Amino acid sequence: MPLPPLPGRPRLGRAPLPPLLLLLLLVGPARPISFQLPGKARKCLREEIHRDTLVTGEYDISAPPGSSSGPSANLKITDSAGHILYAKEDATKGKFAFTTEDYDMFEACFESKLPVGTGRMPDQLVTLDMKHGVEAKNYEEIAKVEKLKPLEVELRRLEDLSESIVNDFAYMKKREEEMRDTNESTNTRVLYFSIFSMCCLIGLATWQVFYLRRFFKAKKLIE
Repeated sequence: MPLPPLPGRPRLGRAPLPPLLLLLLLVGPARPISFQLPGKARKCLREEIHRDTLVTGEYDISAPPGSSSGPSANLKITDSAGHILYAKEDATKGKFAFTTEDYDMFEACFESKLPVGTGRMPDQLVTLDMKHGVEAKNYEEIAKVEKLKPLEVELRRLEDLSESIVNDFAYMKKREEEMRDTNESTNTRVLYFSIFSMCCLIGLATWQVFYLRRFFKAKKLIE
């Protein structure tokens, strides 16, 4: 016979994880991006972001080791239409924030201003930590302003996270409907074009038959 569980200790089982915990496991924190920026070079990072979304970022540009001068690079953040959302010359370290007006592709470009000499110039190290949506919100500040308890802050964060996931699924559904409409429209056009091509071929074949028949009659090869 199996032994009963000891009092005061829970029995180990395979209970399913709560849905909110699953959301936390699926959506992890974003990590900063680091890359090398050579002298007189330009590197850009692109990301698609939904409309009415808060975007925050923090960047750090380190001078090359052994360089007599400090880091020298320009930072510019634009959308697909070329509108400048943030720009900083001789950027070294700082933060930026903006709110998107529409779903678009946003681009953050770093352009080095270090001259390229005869020898190889050491690369600058660029670190960019860009967040948007739930990750960009400062819940500690919200808790201070609204005087929320830790549990209420966590529930607020989970609510925003759930809303963000629902919006993502709604957008994907909309894109799927648009692609389906495009496929159906393309299939209809291909069908009509195929019918038109068949009619043209049948008409051309009929004309060739009558033309050859009349030609052979003119040559008295057939009656």
